[in-house]
Amino acid sequence: MPQFKDFPLPDVGEGLVEAEILTWHVKPGDAVTVNQIIVEIETAKAAVELPCPFAGVVSELLVEPGRTVDVGTPIIVIDTDPNGEAAPVNGSVEPERVPNLVGYGVKQVAAKRRARVGSPAAVPASAAVSAATAPATVVPTPPVIAPEPAPVVAAGGYVPLAKPPVRKLAKELGIDLGALAGSGPGGVITRDDVEQAATPVAAAPAVAQRGERRVPIKGVRKATAQAMVDSAFTAPHVTEFLTIDVTPMMELRAKLKDSPEFRGVKLTPLVFAAKAVCLAVRRTPDVNATWDAAANEIVYKDYVHLGIAAATPRGLVVPKVRDADQLSLRGLAEALDQLTVTARDGKTTPADMLNGTITITNVGVFGVDTGTPIINPGESAILAFGAIRDMPWVVDGQVVPRKVCQLALSFDHRVVDGQQGSQFLADVGALLADPAVAITY
Repeated sequence: MPQFKDFPLPDVGEGLVEAEILTWHVKPGDAVTVNQIIVEIETAKAAVELPCPFAGVVSELLVEPGRTVDVGTPIIVIDTDPNGEAAPVNGSVEPERVPNLVGYGVKQVAAKRRARVGSPAAVPASAAVSAATAPATVVPTPPVIAPEPAPVVAAGGYVPLAKPPVRKLAKELGIDLGALAGSGPGGVITRDDVEQAATPVAAAPAVAQRGERRVPIKGVRKATAQAMVDSAFTAPHVTEFLTIDVTPMMELRAKLKDSPEFRGVKLTPLVFAAKAVCLAVRRTPDVNATWDAAANEIVYKDYVHLGIAAATPRGLVVPKVRDADQLSLRGLAEALDQLTVTARDGKTTPADMLNGTITITNVGVFGVDTGTPIINPGESAILAFGAIRDMPWVVDGQVVPRKVCQLALSFDHRVVDGQQGSQFLADVGALLADPAVAITY
């Protein structure tokens, strides 16, 4: 007999409490296997693909795409025994595997059947066991048959054909489905039919109306906003600025791109900025520290987990390059390239955005000179790397065209004093203005 199992939305990491259903990869009637990707969700930190914990046939999708649900809410029903081959014997119960934070554990629960309209009500496994062991003279009470609800009949005497999401939309817009002629296969009423019916028909030529639209605050945007508010009103920000001539850096970049070691490597100016930050941290470890208010301590890190702010279609994310200070220039270039591609594809995992120590935001990629960046929560400094422009510059008493860039460093004044922040910014600037300075470190 069929064995229906609900799959509740799991906590995919770091105590997230809700997620939005983005895309279903299966539909009712599809056969699924264990670990097959069945749905893509968006948490407050990233888009995540969920594997199926059961093998069987999809019975029902409980949540429509676009809806946000709490962790633990059932999102899909799967019939794990569609052919009736694995029915319990003598009332035995198969342990159910339930999702948790790091995988699937075993939970001893009685097998349940999902009640269906027009079918016998589900009988608890405990009752089945009692019935199996009862004397033969005991006659069990017949199950109560749930009456089928009467279908909504239109004025023309037929039931309008429409999927549940379309019926819901029609109800929200106040549209009578019985008055519509469906344009879908077999006369099925589609979303377009409902939306078209909701559009007012004007006798005179329509005049374009300008208005406003509302977008729910959720997912990455909601998490980013909360983090920025927490940071701005918790850490006392100080921002300092520095304008530098990066012509020597750009000349070195051109030379390296033609060398065999860097052939085929995406060697961007951001790679040089990342390397400069990692080197400068050695001389000013305060910018790589954390203020721990609960413990009343400043935590100094002997590693650099470098955050790179990345703009994606779903909002701002800040994935980390782990142990960036241990990577060569080529290693940094490859890590940043992979990080950027993953972020833009929306595949950055929540774990990849945790426990950073210092961040770079590359505002120059948008043609912006500089800004006053907000520190990421849990960190003490963030560097804004501005656009590189041809500008007049004084060299040896002569005004000549040079490649010029602006840097801006925001730091937490509880951890970093003005002298330390200034020293770090000056060191980064010196390394970018003359990469040969790195030899002195």
